Amino acid sequence: MQQRKLKKIMEINELLAQEFSMSLNHANNIIALMDEGATIPFIARYRKEMTGSCDDQTLRAFYDRLNYLRNLNERKESVIGIITEQGNMTEEIMNALNNAATLTEIEDIYRPFKPKRKTRATVAVAKGLQPLADAIIKQDKSVDLMALAETFVSEEKDVKSSEEALQGAKDIVAESISDNANLRKILREMLQKKGFVQCKLVEEEENAPTYEMYKDYNSPIDKMPSHRILAINRGENEKCLKVSLTLNEELALGEIYKETIKKNSPYEQLLKEICQDSYDRLIFPSIEREVRNEMTDRANEQAIKMFEVNLRPLLMQAPLKDKVILGLDPAYRTGCKIAVIDNHGNVLDTAVVYPTPPQNKIEEAEATLTKLIMKHDVDIISIGNGTATKESEIFVANLIKKLPRKVTYAVVNEAGASVYSASKLGAAEFPTFDVALRSAVSIARRLQDPLAELIKIDVKSIGVGQYQHDMPQNRLTEVLEGVVEDCVNSVGVDVNTASPSLLGYVSGLNSGIAKSIVEYRKENGKINNRQTLLKVNKLGNKAFEQCAGFLRIVDGDNVLDNTGVHPESYEAANKLLKLFGMTTSDVSNGNVKHLAELVAAKGEESVAKEIGVGVPTLTDIVNDLIKPGRDIRDELPKPVLKSELLGIENLKPGMVIDGVVRNVIDFGVFVDISVHQDGLVHISEISKDYIKHPSEVLKVGDIVTVKVIGVDLAKKRISLTIKGVTEEDLANKVGN
Repeated sequence: MQQRKLKKIMEINELLAQEFSMSLNHANNIIALMDEGATIPFIARYRKEMTGSCDDQTLRAFYDRLNYLRNLNERKESVIGIITEQGNMTEEIMNALNNAATLTEIEDIYRPFKPKRKTRATVAVAKGLQPLADAIIKQDKSVDLMALAETFVSEEKDVKSSEEALQGAKDIVAESISDNANLRKILREMLQKKGFVQCKLVEEEENAPTYEMYKDYNSPIDKMPSHRILAINRGENEKCLKVSLTLNEELALGEIYKETIKKNSPYEQLLKEICQDSYDRLIFPSIEREVRNEMTDRANEQAIKMFEVNLRPLLMQAPLKDKVILGLDPAYRTGCKIAVIDNHGNVLDTAVVYPTPPQNKIEEAEATLTKLIMKHDVDIISIGNGTATKESEIFVANLIKKLPRKVTYAVVNEAGASVYSASKLGAAEFPTFDVALRSAVSIARRLQDPLAELIKIDVKSIGVGQYQHDMPQNRLTEVLEGVVEDCVNSVGVDVNTASPSLLGYVSGLNSGIAKSIVEYRKENGKINNRQTLLKVNKLGNKAFEQCAGFLRIVDGDNVLDNTGVHPESYEAANKLLKLFGMTTSDVSNGNVKHLAELVAAKGEESVAKEIGVGVPTLTDIVNDLIKPGRDIRDELPKPVLKSELLGIENLKPGMVIDGVVRNVIDFGVFVDISVHQDGLVHISEISKDYIKHPSEVLKVGDIVTVKVIGVDLAKKRISLTIKGVTEEDLANKVGN
């Protein structure tokens, strides 16, 4: 048994190495590290020699696949045990189970041996009709089937006639055909490749008009895009659509006949009737459910992938450092809530103004904001993109023209701000503020440091995908929190200023340890070196190993503590500096800018060997020493800041405008062109070259130049093109 288990482990490792195009040694190392409890950010950053420099996204895909294969293996062993215990195991069944590549295949093989609920076939078996069914399956010409059926008539067994006996036997045969694992696999694949999805609109339902496009809808299953699968699922759940799968019955029955009826069978017609019954009553309804589930799983994974693709760049937007920002949470009746934050995110002032309908106290609001802007030297106004944004933006754009100092503004995505404001975290951070004022602070901080602020919100509430409430919530949360974890650790966290929310995403830490770090800071003051972290309650050696390299200490005892160099590599870093006549003081003073050139001249492999690390780790150490305290987000494009605006009514076909990609979906991208309504660039209008998916060329936060190709004021729809923008158009761009 132990030997078989070891063999299965090796098979999984070898399969993963093959699927991820890596050496078996690297696959073994990754699995060992994961099993030891190492986090994915830690493995990706500090174990590159062991993994072949796998990035975090590859490691997460590897982890998912490893878990699937292990679950698959566990189910195989369970089924093998059950069938063996029943005394039904054969070499053929064992080989089939060993070769099964999916859970569905395993369940197909197990199906005939699974304890069955009461069915027509089980009732017939209980009446003793199995031998008659076996005779039908055997198809022996010498057997008079009706005469044989007569022998099964029994008052005791409640078989009243030979016809009733024959019907019971047919039910047994129909179920045995349905239990044929190979046949089910063939028909399932046939349905997936040659079947169709059909939809009918239930017009009496209230939401039916939403699904008008799916009235009499018919699409090949294998051509159906994920977003349409999710749309029809929602329509079906809302009882607005009737959805079914169809397959050419003649083709399907042909496969069943081939598998069931022998050449020159004496019972050909009878067996064809049984095959038809098995297909209609048992096989097709079952594989239809399975294929619908598979379609939904595939669509869910694609939708979750889009959440992942969109969330990463949203979190990694360049922060606006060293700026004083005024956050404005727009509203109508209750007024616009105002919060001014300093360059560290601390709240300096708050107010409520009423420049929007029904109050329209524009002059009073201008006076209040002007006073705040001049008092605190505000640089930028951050406006949330919710209710009353358009009116608030008009108000701000007009105000800016009258100010005696230069101020710009930006509209930020406020998705989830209300969730944060009403949360325990929001209440703990600002106990004396009402919910709306907390939103204003969040809106300001989102511009100042998007990552630090957005991690306070449930990732599912950030609003970067479609059908989020239809997704399997545990899987969605797992994937999105993985993205947050990767982003936080790739940037690094200042251990002395970070909130518990931010610290909780650091590799090796959890909410409990994060709170302990904050409590330690309060009681003992600034943490001056990484080794001090070991004094924090609950933070042991394993957690220290995982987190230390990602926690930064600005102006601490050792400049290396403000880099991504892990404490385990400090000795190597000092050897490297010494090798070229440098010290950590040179790092602090910025005198190691030519270190990379010096290493290259001496030879990377030679230097790596001399200081006792691998080449990937050497490269990382060099990059960190050159720029201590480096924030990789600083190299990304800054948010678009404005001082004037357009309205949707000002848009005309042919206008060329710069915009920001707000959402990437399967059929295109939505672009914010500062008119309160995002415009759609359909996938066909993105690139002159063929692309399978918009994410191949665009991501959330990208600044793009678009041309207006259509405006529907009634439906508030804006159609845009990127590929249609010409050199002449660029010269006439709005804002030039």
